[in-house]
Amino acid sequence: MERRLAAIVAMDMVGYTARMQADEVGTLTLIKSDRETLIEPKIAQYNGRTIKLMGDGALLEFPSVINAVQFAVEVQSHFKNRNSGLPEADRAAYRMGINIGDVIVEGEDVFGEGVNLAARLEGQAETGGICLSENVQRELKDRLDLDLEDRGAVEVKNVTGAVSIFFVTLNEKTDKLTTPIIPVAPPAQSAGKIPMKFFAAVAALIVIAAGLLWWQPWKGYLGGGLVAEAPLPDKPSIAVLPFVDPVGDKETAYQADGFTNAILTNLSKFPELFVVSGSSTFTYKGKQVKAEDVAKELGVQYVLLGTYQQGPEEIQVTAQLVDTLQNRNIWAEDFDVPVDLVIDVQEQLTDRIASTLSSVLVGRAQTRALNLKDAESLKAYDLYLRASKFKYGKDAMKQSIAELERAVELEPNFAAAQALLADRYVTAWRLNLSDTPKESLQKGREHAQIAYELDPQDYRTLNILCIMHLYADKAHDLALSECERAAALNPNDPEMLIDVAMVLGFKGRADEGLDWMARAKRQNPLYGPGYDWISSFLNTLAGNQEIALVEAERALVSFKNSLSLRRVKIFAYMELGEVEKAKAVAREILEINPDFTLKVLHNAPHEPPEQMQKIINHFRAAGLPDG
Repeated sequence: MERRLAAIVAMDMVGYTARMQADEVGTLTLIKSDRETLIEPKIAQYNGRTIKLMGDGALLEFPSVINAVQFAVEVQSHFKNRNSGLPEADRAAYRMGINIGDVIVEGEDVFGEGVNLAARLEGQAETGGICLSENVQRELKDRLDLDLEDRGAVEVKNVTGAVSIFFVTLNEKTDKLTTPIIPVAPPAQSAGKIPMKFFAAVAALIVIAAGLLWWQPWKGYLGGGLVAEAPLPDKPSIAVLPFVDPVGDKETAYQADGFTNAILTNLSKFPELFVVSGSSTFTYKGKQVKAEDVAKELGVQYVLLGTYQQGPEEIQVTAQLVDTLQNRNIWAEDFDVPVDLVIDVQEQLTDRIASTLSSVLVGRAQTRALNLKDAESLKAYDLYLRASKFKYGKDAMKQSIAELERAVELEPNFAAAQALLADRYVTAWRLNLSDTPKESLQKGREHAQIAYELDPQDYRTLNILCIMHLYADKAHDLALSECERAAALNPNDPEMLIDVAMVLGFKGRADEGLDWMARAKRQNPLYGPGYDWISSFLNTLAGNQEIALVEAERALVSFKNSLSLRRVKIFAYMELGEVEKAKAVAREILEINPDFTLKVLHNAPHEPPEQMQKIINHFRAAGLPDG
């Protein structure tokens, strides 16, 4: 038998017997609902476990007195607020007793004087109240700001001698300790194993245009349908699920998404950690899933989840870090701060996670790109968040650029906004989404230079420089250098890894590019059809034509009218000597776009030149016109 010191909470429903006599089914339904919607989430939040359920009540264990009291305060406060709006007959109330003492552990059960006294204190509590032992009251001194009422010493059944008891006063102080409820899954069959369930936000798949260059851009195609268990990395691994806006306001959902992306970006800069791409974690939006299931699918040990609610003047954030191998919550954090401290909250959470998962915290995850302390800064940040959601199309691109132009006008030193604005201009140039492509490219260069001067270590800026050097300058070595620097600064972002793969492919080193592609797939386990698109390109250049054809066919299921995927097939068929099949695919291209000519391929940045000529020759032989 094991003995240990434990904080025990005993609780039961007031008036249970009378309720059961009046409405047995309704009472049991109410108790079940209370447990699932409030009690179990708060047990999970404060790292507790259910020792046993007893009809109308429960016996719970927590790792500390602070956790036990915070749990009790939160639950009773929520019940008090709920009951205030209900008729008397529909109100349900609970009593709680809390004690800390020596207990005997046998399997999942706990016995001893510490447990017995908690049960007796529950009987002393008032309806909707919390009764504490003297030991608990002593532990709380100077640690929680609560009003406690000394009720003196009382005699309780089966306990020798009088017991000093204290009541917690539910008032504005307890209201300040109350945080939003983060849903969890129904309790597992064995006590103490309470898997989490949660909501996550959607990552939109961004449709890529065909026609400007042979190989189309892949940005945004980072979520998808492949689900497969992956082995754990050899370093601490984490998935950050999108923070949920408990109000569910679609107009402000981007704020919660922006907060999530900031945490992801910050964590990704720690090479000591393995951070799953947000493109995978954002696919869980609206799905009731278990943390351990998500962890298995993504190949990680830890899962972060929480809520984010932003009002005109303040933000409320809750966060929980779950160790899915140990099936327990490591910690929970609550923030209720002025809205101008949003960056502080992001950094505090990042540092807390990194210091928890890494043996050594090597420094902050990021230097502040913007110190949000005034109205103009907050407006710039809001515009940046709005523009971060890329949607394909000229109108959407113009709106995104306009929002970012306004953001950098308000805050010229906002490096992240400058980098994103450069990206938007370059993307508009590449995808022919600009009415003035040369001007867009020039503006992209200008804003990229500004971003680089503001923060030469920002991986996003280096990534934009890589793209410009590759496609606009055909400077492959310089492009590769910038992409490799970006990937080193943020080794957890699969887009950085993919960019290195693509540059290597264009440089005639496709075998190496496929190695980088494999890393990107591991970083984003739920990768979508865009990854097949890129892999098919690399495999054709590496001489793996059969594999390239399989991948191209898979991608075409999602991108039915893609011309570039059909060009992959033509090249592969010609390399395999299957000329008639290549000609059939060429006819498909001309049916989709009768105006297509090989002129669109002349700017593709292939090196050496012989590689580009070989591609052109294959296409010409298959029947595609020169134009």
